[in-house]
Amino acid sequence: MKKQDLTILDEAQLVELAVSKNDQLAFAELVNRHQSNLRYSLRQLTDWNEALADDLAQDTFIQAFKELAKFRQQAKFSSWLYRIGYNVFLQHVRKKALDTQSLDENPLLSNQLEQGPEHDEESEVHHKVAKLLATLEPERRSVLHLFLHRQNTHQEISDIMGVPLGTVKTHINRGRVVLQDGLQAWRG
Repeated sequence: MKKQDLTILDEAQLVELAVSKNDQLAFAELVNRHQSNLRYSLRQLTDWNEALADDLAQDTFIQAFKELAKFRQQAKFSSWLYRIGYNVFLQHVRKKALDTQSLDENPLLSNQLEQGPEHDEESEVHHKVAKLLATLEPERRSVLHLFLHRQNTHQEISDIMGVPLGTVKTHINRGRVVLQDGLQAWRG
């Protein structure tokens, strides 16, 4: 099948082609559809270390390709992929004891925020939220990212992260308090 023809297929059809016919173009189309969002999510988890996030995204897609036949299509493909990505991230953390330094101490992110083209109120709020999220422990930050940025449901987050539903709800409620308090203090 030609690459142009693949863009009209839905994800279930692409997965079927990739699994049944080992169609690498079909898998490449799945990568195309999800790589930006996955890389963004991994950047949030790695305190905006772009090189590390890109490496983890590549590892995620390699792992996803190897396990594609196990995808049951009971959940969204993106949820399944994020679960793999989160597990790849956790493996990295365990291996390298990733430093979860605050945003103010992270030169990559601090420089990125300072170089923003416009500093309107909306982008300042976005940057403040990013700073507040970076201060949270990784699991809570991951839950909030999936909830706020990816708009996953509580159940999807539970499935992606492999944590109980109650834990997800607790992280969201406590994280909201931190974000609200931080934004109120910032706005003075």
